Amino acid sequence: MAHLSVFELKEPISRQDALALHPMSLAFIGDAVQSLYTRTRVTVGETLKKTGALHKEVTRVVKAVSQAAEAERLMPLFTEEEQDIFRRARNCKIQTSAKHAEPAEYRKASGFEAVIGYLYLTGNTERLFEFLSAAYSDTLQPSDNK
Repeated sequence: MAHLSVFELKEPISRQDALALHPMSLAFIGDAVQSLYTRTRVTVGETLKKTGALHKEVTRVVKAVSQAAEAERLMPLFTEEEQDIFRRARNCKIQTSAKHAEPAEYRKASGFEAVIGYLYLTGNTERLFEFLSAAYSDTLQPSDNK
């Protein structure tokens, strides 16, 4: 599918290799994937918006408070394995914190990012796209490039 090509790795890693990564490494990758997806969604088709307005729209969606809320909403859809990845990342000792989020929100956001990172690294692009599009269906304008 054309809309997933940017999310496809040439050589995805195995589930075992992905699960062996530190949960915060998965969250690190997930944050980048989520940011790219959101930036693409708000930019494509918006020829008149300035980059400052685009950035503001992206940060409204890709921030700990919003990510935590989406994680809460999407958790019932997680497989057992995704729930485990979420819990491992959420329960990690985190050295940093978000400016405008409570520690619990930041932890949930990290869990959600870890699931996104895991799906990306293992090449599960259909599931990845399902979560990303579901997470932002209420907050972003519909795109013509679904």
